[in-house]
Amino acid sequence: MASINKPRTRTLKLPSWFSQDYKSLLYRAFPFLVWGKELDRRTLHYDFLAGITGAIIVLPQGVAYALIAGLPAQYGIYTAIVTPIIAGLFGSSRHLVSGPTAAISIIVMKMTSDLAAVGTDEFISLALTLTFLCGLIQFCLGIARLGHVINFISHTVVIGFTAGAAILIAASQLKYFFGVPIEQGASVTNTVSTLIDSAANFNYYAIAIALVTMGSVLVISYLRPRWPAMLMGMVIGSILCAVLGGEKNGISLVGALPGTLPEISAPNLTFDTVSAVFQSAFAVAILGLVEAVSISRSVAVNSGQRISGSREFVGQGLSNIVGSFFSCYAGSGSFTRTGANYHAGAQTPMAAIFAAAILALILVVAPWSTAYLPMPAMAGSIMLIAWKLIDFHHIKTILKSNREEVIILLATFGSTVFVELEFAIFIGVILSLVVFLRRTSMPKIVVVSPQSLESGTELRSIKRYGLKECPQLRIVRIDGSIFFGSVNHIQGKLQQFCNRNTPQKHLMLHCTGINLIDIAGVEMLLNEQRRLKNLGGSLTFCALTNIVKDDVAKIGGLEKLGAKNFYSSVDVALKILVPTLEKPICDDCQVRVFNQCPLPPSISNQLRFMDLEPQPVTVKEPADTPSS
Repeated sequence: MASINKPRTRTLKLPSWFSQDYKSLLYRAFPFLVWGKELDRRTLHYDFLAGITGAIIVLPQGVAYALIAGLPAQYGIYTAIVTPIIAGLFGSSRHLVSGPTAAISIIVMKMTSDLAAVGTDEFISLALTLTFLCGLIQFCLGIARLGHVINFISHTVVIGFTAGAAILIAASQLKYFFGVPIEQGASVTNTVSTLIDSAANFNYYAIAIALVTMGSVLVISYLRPRWPAMLMGMVIGSILCAVLGGEKNGISLVGALPGTLPEISAPNLTFDTVSAVFQSAFAVAILGLVEAVSISRSVAVNSGQRISGSREFVGQGLSNIVGSFFSCYAGSGSFTRTGANYHAGAQTPMAAIFAAAILALILVVAPWSTAYLPMPAMAGSIMLIAWKLIDFHHIKTILKSNREEVIILLATFGSTVFVELEFAIFIGVILSLVVFLRRTSMPKIVVVSPQSLESGTELRSIKRYGLKECPQLRIVRIDGSIFFGSVNHIQGKLQQFCNRNTPQKHLMLHCTGINLIDIAGVEMLLNEQRRLKNLGGSLTFCALTNIVKDDVAKIGGLEKLGAKNFYSSVDVALKILVPTLEKPICDDCQVRVFNQCPLPPSISNQLRFMDLEPQPVTVKEPADTPSS
């Protein structure tokens, strides 16, 4: 039987390394492919329930934050729809819910109102341009993998800025709370002054509606913490407004939403506009990243998830870039909505996507939901939001801590309330960096001594534990880096510890706390070595980690300082150094700080008389640890 010749097919086999790198790159670029594989009926069920909770919470917040930002109410809803979807798909956190926030809303209003009248088309266009630039800055920082930079911004700066922003938010709502006209964007002092002058014209209907709304929210939150207290408080305020005939008594209403999905928009990217808002966009970008990463990490502590700061930067950046083309203003992570999302049982970012979809459905089906919502009720709710922004617990802790943190807190808070907002953030960040550099340039330097004569010397602070010192050899521990910024401080301390007026002329540095020695540090140590040699002493080193030792060797420091002056441990160093000290001083010494010290002559002679010889201490030098 004739055989049928089948055409031979060749399959292209890619190298295993290429396949692995391709998948890794794909997962880094599209993180939703990772958690998307975990979606099943169970996770989708929990995510959907969490999404319902999130939609109920964000509906009143979206309207409130848009009003804080000086934008129409629907822009807050649009931001709560688009931003969490993009941030959820491309961020690293599985529980972070992004969208409009109070602090960023007040920044957008304050910074944009300086360039255009609030509520005008030009104002909205500037807000969209600011959002695009903010997202672009965040995205570029993420692509550059600078997520760790956020760690250099002190938490005190965020607390001070947020507290100041809360004051500004509350001040912006006083005109609706009391029902008196106040210029949009007026400063806190001008607002208070206007209120005092207009006390006779207060609208008591507005005050009653605002107070009832606030009271309702507080009571419901206390009695039923899981209920949507803010939404229910606004409903109660709306009912009271209708009963009192609010419109007839000068009460303004929010009005109905347009009933359409987010509209296509385009930020104004002309040179003049970009130049005008770039500085503000940078400040918003930094604050948004601090909020998002801080919230993500706080939730990750409980969820056990690992957060990538750089990936979170990319997610936040893309959400703002895309949002600027869909009538959204700058957003970030929300602590309230993220916490509610986690406690509602959310498993993946699908919960935030479900919440956005439900919110979009409400916007289309029930745009009338805000038609009869009175502005005083909104003002009362927003003032409660502002109150919750102030972290009283941490503020009290900071005020009881060191003076530097108090200065940072007060400077950031004061500049937020009384100066331009972007400068407030920059002032706080600069002060944080100054404090950080100051602490780094002044490492702790402690004189130490053995706590006992047992082998395996344990060195402790002589000041803290009241220990005695060797009259010839002083041991100093340095906790920090010996680099160009700290050499002056370290050199001053070393000269204070060993000089012509001190009995100790030999100095040994205990190097367990040193993690860096640069060229300037090597030169400083070389100068100190020469100085002590002229005094008849020496400078030696012990217990320097192999990694730091290798780095010192690369810059020629080991050769300059002498490799023989570096010892692997304290015991090895003392075994070699103690016999080189002046014998007459050792013979008269009654302290005997080290186990390696020779016995006094009287005791040694007594041992010889009893036919006993003092046994020398043998110390086995430990093997070098790997330098990796």
